[in-house]
Amino acid sequence: MTAKIILPTPIPAAGPYSQAVMVGNLIFCAGQIPIDLETGEVIKDDIRKATACCLKNLTTILETYGSRTELVIKTTVYLTDMNHFPLMNEVYSRFFSTSPPARTTVAVSALPKGAPIEIEAIALKDG
Repeated sequence: MTAKIILPTPIPAAGPYSQAVMVGNLIFCAGQIPIDLETGEVIKDDIRKATACCLKNLTTILETYGSRTELVIKTTVYLTDMNHFPLMNEVYSRFFSTSPPARTTVAVSALPKGAPIEIEAIALKDG
């Protein structure tokens, strides 16, 4: 089985990496920080908005690859402040309201561009 990289996605990359790679029917999405696509700015001051932005950007990538949020099977959430966990979880639980994927949440000392959160996902290709 070979890895397939589909470029470009509408989400800007923060470095020299692929936004997602497909292997078979699995899509591995790179971690997304909360970059507002309209302004290009990182959302830093509101963890709820930052979480929603990360999930929206992941959705855009999944749809580019022919998937959707209902087919996400695993996520990893990186937080720079675990005190944000309840607020992040509130937004996350609305986003994945039915059949939530497996998830790991990790506290980290820093993220690219000073972001307070980063979320990565693994999903199945639709169909």
